[in-house]
Amino acid sequence: MSVPVQTRPDWPPKPPSAHALSVERADTLSDADMAQLCEATNAAIAEGGGFGWVEAQSRATLERHFRGVLLVPERELFLARLDGEVVGSAQLVRPPRNNEAQAFAAQLSHAYIAPYARGFGLARLLMRRVEERAASLGFRVLNLDVRSTQTGAISLFEGLGYVRWGAHPAYARVDGQTVAGFFYYRLLEVPGGRSTEAALGELGGD
Repeated sequence: MSVPVQTRPDWPPKPPSAHALSVERADTLSDADMAQLCEATNAAIAEGGGFGWVEAQSRATLERHFRGVLLVPERELFLARLDGEVVGSAQLVRPPRNNEAQAFAAQLSHAYIAPYARGFGLARLLMRRVEERAASLGFRVLNLDVRSTQTGAISLFEGLGYVRWGAHPAYARVDGQTVAGFFYYRLLEVPGGRSTEAALGELGGD
């Protein structure tokens, strides 16, 4: 049975400059925030991006997912708000403690803004807040991957300076079709520390 998705094509009616944008790191989720987060997630899934799911999910499934995210020590959940309402999210994934070889790099996962809340600059703000948090934790590199069909996300990432370093021709299966995927990274500067170039040494070196 399909899950209905609310797209809210006429929301919000105010001009872009009149809206309040914010991004926060969430340790808990209120009932209202959870409801808005689930709605935004399903809208992003239905539009073709943001999660590994390709079909809208039930409220119970999404609630289990996000409550689980809050319990994982290596994951941090960021909420994007438009006029106080949750309209998107992203997850910062830290490497496990036993992965010392890649302890300098974190992963951006499940980043999206609901289709009805785009065009206000919120996606860029969400990315910047995740990058700032990663840098404050001492990470020098932020990695991400994306389906090749997510052209809006790709344009955003490349516009923010992410470097495409590889492609996977059989990255995902969507609607019976095999879809390629792209892999990106961005170097981060840690506040008050040595430059990332000096900390990591020459890229590609031993």
